[in-house]
Amino acid sequence: MFKIIKRNWMAFTNIFKNENDFNEKTIVGFLSFAMMTIFAFADIFTGLFGKDLVIQDFIYNSFVIITLGSFGIAEAGNIFGKKDKKEEEI
Repeated sequence: MFKIIKRNWMAFTNIFKNENDFNEKTIVGFLSFAMMTIFAFADIFTGLFGKDLVIQDFIYNSFVIITLGSFGIAEAGNIFGKKDKKEEEI
């Protein structure tokens, strides 16, 4: 059991190494989007019971900006990164 936990923890820590196959910007963007989705479902769920879920606008807007920024930066890196690799091959 301890070996399984250790192996999974080591796999999690591999995300934060400089040399990895994961795009950290996409992970942050996905987690931010997941948090916005959880807020939306919680708002719907509490609305069904006639209660308002009070979320400050700046908190929700922060998650929107993080999501759009993360995915935008990741996509820009993919677009401009491919041109550099193609130029190096020529």
